[in-house]
Amino acid sequence: MQEAEQDFGLGRWRSCTYGSDLAVENAGIAVLMLFGVSPSTHKPAMHLSHLLSEGTLEAAAAELIEELLPMCERHESHEKMLAKYGDEAGYRLPWELFEEKDGSAALEDAQKTVRIASELAAIVPAKE
Repeated sequence: MQEAEQDFGLGRWRSCTYGSDLAVENAGIAVLMLFGVSPSTHKPAMHLSHLLSEGTLEAAAAELIEELLPMCERHESHEKMLAKYGDEAGYRLPWELFEEKDGSAALEDAQKTVRIASELAAIVPAKE
């Protein structure tokens, strides 16, 4: 998160977007770990969605995960691949694809997901 914030301040939109994507992914993984779900995934949204569908979560936790889920979905593989490799079909480098608005939106989502993950950590009892 700190790196994404620094990249935003320096106007490095691709780096900011990529760092924000990683922060969103890691926040999603941290939430999964609160519920004992394996952390070895690059698609936490799929597992969070499954966790919600089980109907076993307390209302407060379910509401926070519902708020978190769209951001995790938005920052999964496609955007990370563009930030890392660019648009191979269009022959565009990663640095050509991202603007300030992209970095700003990604950073905002990352900040929200980290906040939500922290809120969940405060209300979900630790797994033994």
